[in-house]
Amino acid sequence: MKWIAALWVVVLLALHQDFWFWKDKTLIFGLMPIGLAYHALYTVVASLTMWMLVKVAWPSEYDHVEPKAGDKP
Repeated sequence: MKWIAALWVVVLLALHQDFWFWKDKTLIFGLMPIGLAYHALYTVVASLTMWMLVKVAWPSEYDHVEPKAGDKP
């Protein structure tokens, strides 16, 4: 499962290079340039990807860390 998550991150990195919208003057909802709308959607997908990575690939040894002697509470 972790390799699928890693592959998805590589796909997102490739999709971040949106050279196909550089000269497109199309407006979404009559006011937002399509390149900006693409990046807004990309940001949502990247956030969901980070959530998925925490659920799938977070090391379990970090879940139960005991405080050392002398640490302040």
